[in-house]
Amino acid sequence: MEIRRDPITQSWVVQGQKSLPDESAQHCPFDRPDSGPKPILASPADGPAQVRVLPHPDPLYRIDGQLGRLAEGMYDKMGPTGAHEVVVETPQHDRRLSQFSDEEIERVLQVWGSRISDLKKDIRLKYVSVFKNQGAEAGEEWSHAHSQITGTIFVPRRIKYELNASHEWFKERERCIFCDMVRQEEKQGTRIVDVQGEYYALCPYASRVPYEVWLLHRRHNHQFEQPHANSNRRHFASLLGRVLRRLEKIAPAYHLVVHTAPNTRSKKGELAGYWKTLSEDFHWHFEILPIVEKRSKSYSIKEVYFNAVLPEQAAERLRLLDSNS
Repeated sequence: MEIRRDPITQSWVVQGQKSLPDESAQHCPFDRPDSGPKPILASPADGPAQVRVLPHPDPLYRIDGQLGRLAEGMYDKMGPTGAHEVVVETPQHDRRLSQFSDEEIERVLQVWGSRISDLKKDIRLKYVSVFKNQGAEAGEEWSHAHSQITGTIFVPRRIKYELNASHEWFKERERCIFCDMVRQEEKQGTRIVDVQGEYYALCPYASRVPYEVWLLHRRHNHQFEQPHANSNRRHFASLLGRVLRRLEKIAPAYHLVVHTAPNTRSKKGELAGYWKTLSEDFHWHFEILPIVEKRSKSYSIKEVYFNAVLPEQAAERLRLLDSNS
C-alpha cells in the first residue's frame, strides 16, 4: 500500500488492497482476552480488563514504515507509515457501547485519551484519529463492540478545514468559533438534543445527514486527551450513552469521530510554524453521523450535502425519544 496526495484538494488517499475480515470465521477474535496478541493497553490494569487496545490485524498504517515523500512527476506519495489500533470496548460479544453503564463508557473515553496522548509522543505522527463505525452500513469490521485509532503522518482534510476556519474566526474576533456556537445554540435551544452538566449534544445548524449530532464541552479546551481539572468526564459519558440510545432507535448504524487538536510536536511540512493560537482557537468535539438513508444524495454533486431532515426537527424528535432503553 501507499499514500498518494491529490494536488488540488490536498487530500491524502491510502491506495492498495486491504483484506476484509473473514465473516465465515467460527469465533470472534476478541471474545477470548487470553488469546491473540498482547494488549498495548488494558483497563483496568489490575484484574479482568473491560477495555483492551490491540494492534490492528490488517493495518492501514504501520509504525515501522519508511518516512518521507517521493515524487512521481508532479505528484507526491509516501509509504503507509503510522499507527493503527483496535479498541475492544468490552469482553462481552453482544453488548453495544450504548448499553454500557456511565462508568464503562467513561473507561472507554479514558482509554481513547490515553492512546491519543501516547501516540502523540511520536513526532512523526501529525494527527491521531479515534473513530467508531457501528453497523454493516457504516463499514463495521467486526460485530464485537470496538473502535479504532490511527496515527497518521498527515492531517486529514476535514480536520484541516476545521483548523483553518477556527483560526480565521479567532483572528477576526479573538473568540473560539465552537464556544460561540455552543452559546448561540444554548440561547436558541431549538437544536439542543440533551445536556449533562457542562456538556451539550446538538444537531449542527448545517447538518450534513439526518440526525447528525455533535457533542461539545461548554468550557474551552482544544485537546480531548487532556481534560481540564473538574471536567467531570462521567457527565460526558452519561450524555454520550443517552445520545447513542436515542440515535439507535432511528438508525442503528453510525459513524462516530473524535475531533481533537493535531500533534504540535511535529514541526515539519504542513505543521511547520503552526499557529501560536491553536490552544485558543480550536475546540475538541465528537461528531456522530447516523446512516438513515439507504440512497443518500450527499455526494451526488461535488460533495454538496443534501439533508432531508431539518436539524431543528431532528433535535426535537431526538429530545422526545426515551434515552433510558
